[in-house]
Amino acid sequence: MSDIEKVLIIGSGPAGYAAAIYSARAGLSPLLISGLEPGGQLTITTDVENYPGYENPIQGPWLMDQMRKQSEIFGTKILNDYVINVDFNKIPFEISTNKVTFQSHSVIIATGAKARWLGVDGEEEFKGFGVSACATCDGFFFKDKDVVVVGGGNTAVEEAIFLSNICKKVTLIHRRDKLRAEKILQDRMFEKKNIQVIWNNELKRVIGDSKQKTITKVLIEDTNDKKNQELLLDGLFIAIGHQPATEVFLKKLKIDSDGYIITVPGTTQTNIDGVFAAGDVTDKIYRQAVTAAGMGCMSALEAEKFLSKKKIT
Repeated sequence: MSDIEKVLIIGSGPAGYAAAIYSARAGLSPLLISGLEPGGQLTITTDVENYPGYENPIQGPWLMDQMRKQSEIFGTKILNDYVINVDFNKIPFEISTNKVTFQSHSVIIATGAKARWLGVDGEEEFKGFGVSACATCDGFFFKDKDVVVVGGGNTAVEEAIFLSNICKKVTLIHRRDKLRAEKILQDRMFEKKNIQVIWNNELKRVIGDSKQKTITKVLIEDTNDKKNQELLLDGLFIAIGHQPATEVFLKKLKIDSDGYIITVPGTTQTNIDGVFAAGDVTDKIYRQAVTAAGMGCMSALEAEKFLSKKKIT
């Protein structure tokens, strides 16, 4: 058991790093546990055009690296590990990683979200062998090949656009007759000559060679007449959004039916005094890097106020 921390931050996306920067500048010497994917979703994002302060697009991994360095400059301690259990009934709180158990007077949860999967036949079998949820991670492997993207929101359209610059042909499958993505993204996608959209269809099965570990086609079904058809492909990208990474906090905090941590409106305070949640782990509406960073700032300020009331300095 280590010394008692004043602030322990779980997660290292924009929310986690912002919380670290603000709490470190307040002299609280925070400990940040990075998690399984240090930097969060932005580490798999290419051009970031909507983060304030940059005239030209910036790279997501670069932005997260800058946030990490900034937090360290002010005194944040960063541990590359992941949390496997928490005990918020004990005071100080106990947070256990794969290596050690920490005690902390306050906790900021910024674990973000992770890719959502369809759960269809063949998807799990061929994950990493033609099936992916990250075009920027795996698109290169399908250079000049035919790929399919499933989804209809910003994530799906962004993935399709990115892949269109690498792949020979991109087919976007959406279960409805119109997209949910922002209009500016839709306009960009429809300008691409090598992107085809198949409307009102759902992916039903991924088919491939189990011995060779390669996919060859997918089975889709029309949502109206229920007719099936097979599409030949080299790669499949599932882009149906993300789900909050809250498994470790189930039955430990109040969590809604979608898996998001519930906070007091207008704050990052959870149902347990001294435990705060920021970013995509609690935000189901905006889910932007800039709003996550703002919530990280809020959580640090609220944690500082909590510690001050407890006369913990």
